Amino acid sequence: MAYNSAATRKRLLDAAFEEFSERGLAGARVDRIAAVASANKQAIYAYFGSKDGLFDAMLEDRLGSLADAVPFLPDDLPRYAGTLFDHLVVNPELVRLNQWKFLERADVSTAEADSYRDKAQALLTAGQARGTDETTAVDLLLLVMNLTFVWTTIAPTVRAIGGADEAERLRRHRAAVVASASAITSALTTSPVATDDQ
Repeated sequence: MAYNSAATRKRLLDAAFEEFSERGLAGARVDRIAAVASANKQAIYAYFGSKDGLFDAMLEDRLGSLADAVPFLPDDLPRYAGTLFDHLVVNPELVRLNQWKFLERADVSTAEADSYRDKAQALLTAGQARGTDETTAVDLLLLVMNLTFVWTTIAPTVRAIGGADEAERLRRHRAAVVASASAITSALTTSPVATDDQ
């Protein structure tokens, strides 16, 4: 059977995602990743240079997959927030990976920074007619995106406060995310943001 380097690389990235999202960068083991990927451990170093290089490549791969699954909608942030929320609810390992990354790294990768920069630029372009500036576009992006993460980062016991069953609680929280994204978008794009305490 012919050796397929693209298939090996993909198996390594998929196995790395499982390992890093479960154990973080420090706790991940390249031998486990290689075993799950049915690959030689040396392949990790050949393709990615190091465990850190594999982590960066895996993040870039997952950012691309996320962008394909949940396209950014600069003209409809509430809809984007709802769709991203739905995706994160069924893929909680993405949120877990994000938490590990912020615990273990002081900064984001170049690919992640570029992803945020591109989204902020799209928001700036979409909002220029309403007077949106670059700082407002970045704040809007950060606030709306972080709304979508709250459900998966809060303990189930806390989420259950209020008495509704899990499905109803999830439905109502999603509605609150979309409504909040709408309110934030409206507030930041129709009036100037105060820069001092009032």
